[in-house]
Amino acid sequence: MPVAILAGGLATRLRPITEKIPKSLVAVAGRPFLAHQLELLHSHGLRRAVLCVGYLGEMIQHDFGDGSAFGVRLEYSFDGPKLLGTGGAIKHALSLLGDDFFVLYGDSYLPVDYAPIADFFRHSGKPGCMTVYRNEGRYDTSNVVFRDGEIVDYDKKHRRQEMQHIDYGLSLFKATVFDSYAPDQPFDLAEVMGKLVHDKQLAGYEVRERFYEMGSPAGLAELESLLQSKST
Repeated sequence: MPVAILAGGLATRLRPITEKIPKSLVAVAGRPFLAHQLELLHSHGLRRAVLCVGYLGEMIQHDFGDGSAFGVRLEYSFDGPKLLGTGGAIKHALSLLGDDFFVLYGDSYLPVDYAPIADFFRHSGKPGCMTVYRNEGRYDTSNVVFRDGEIVDYDKKHRRQEMQHIDYGLSLFKATVFDSYAPDQPFDLAEVMGKLVHDKQLAGYEVRERFYEMGSPAGLAELESLLQSKST
């Protein structure tokens, strides 16, 4: 199963670092973040990735090419003249992704076993799956009500006290989920997930390993410390 990596954002929270390079090329523990991300994916058996790129995406393609240096076949889907948002970028890349695929944010470092999640998704009978983590407000603002193995509510804008879990940053979809959206229509992946939750069509898989991210200065510093400790 391939993975779509959403790497097309403007990375405004990391400026001025990202004024001249995309977030995926920001150095973490002495190497571009994408190098760490691809090595992690490879270590968990993933061999195909489609990079959904926009802002300065050509720089990523120049530096990482076909991904052979990391044992991962890399392909690229460019937003084009306008940013398509996280959902629109996936819709735009469907011809490369096929019928079933993972979706991973371009600033997420997720040390979790991916194979059981893929198996769970295949057997769920649902067209979408969100991984969730019992965050309790620790690492970011919790945005999911997960109860008795079901995602009851998901909302990134309107937070409720019952929300003890968070969207872990790894999801899986069937391509048919995006059929109702027009090509080159900008939209957010959160909108897609919200509709699936409403229709009781989004499976929920709870992970125990915490997530790391480098989309903010604080997250970047924390991930730097983790990866530095791994290399010593």
